[in-house]
Amino acid sequence: MIKDYNYYLRIERAMSQNTVASYCSDASKFLKHYGGDIHLASADDIISYLNTLSGLSERTQARVLSSLRSFFDWLTLEGMIKENPCDRVEGPKIGKYIPDVLSEEEVDRIISSVDTQGWLGLRDKAILEVLYGCGLRVSEASDLKVSDIFLKEGFVRVVGKGDKERLVPIGDMALEAVEAYLDARPLASESNTVFINRYGNRLSRMSIFKLVKKQTLAAGIAKDISPHTFRHSFATHLLEKGADLRAVQEMLGHENLKTTEIYTHIETGTWHRNILTHHPRK
Repeated sequence: MIKDYNYYLRIERAMSQNTVASYCSDASKFLKHYGGDIHLASADDIISYLNTLSGLSERTQARVLSSLRSFFDWLTLEGMIKENPCDRVEGPKIGKYIPDVLSEEEVDRIISSVDTQGWLGLRDKAILEVLYGCGLRVSEASDLKVSDIFLKEGFVRVVGKGDKERLVPIGDMALEAVEAYLDARPLASESNTVFINRYGNRLSRMSIFKLVKKQTLAAGIAKDISPHTFRHSFATHLLEKGADLRAVQEMLGHENLKTTEIYTHIETGTWHRNILTHHPRK
């Protein structure tokens, strides 16, 4: 059943590999917990399972419910059940998510902390510059191809969620870092993947996570930073400098403008703190 559901998500819904893996994992865990005839699963069964996740954050619980709703929607579509039991389950109340961001000075400190003596250092710097300078997701950076970089035109072609392509402008500093790395790296003619490890294989998402953690520590920044923080920070800085919201939406590959609007809340929060810091009657 999960195999067929996986096929549906990948082929018919054209979801990304990571999303498919997450949805299928959530569905598999529910089926293992439930253990009964799936045709008889009720809203009470869903609620009972969600109660076992009470130790997790409300946002995680909401994500699991969303996964299960998708799974039962598929069962309904396939005619295995008549209605989706998740439709009668109220999700946890969660506040608007405001992601952490770095200041421009902090971004510079992290990138400047990289030792660029060897080609691996040049690679690490290029990764950080691309994460920030193009606002890429970590999976997009990991999967980036040499043939997707248009140096003269100043664009990179990115394959995002659902295998949807978009063209993203790349800034001068990121371009310089990528060019320096590509000129220095070994095995350049044998791999179309931009960011490779010392063995010539594609650098994994986890390796990029570790790189970000290492350089954040080296820069002396006491924040819980991930590759996605660079994406959040980039979008926030663009809007702070007056970039058009829809242009930022296109660059980030957001389907819904509301997803991009979260950065206007961050910008407002920054403005609010700035005013209060310099307020004559604080």
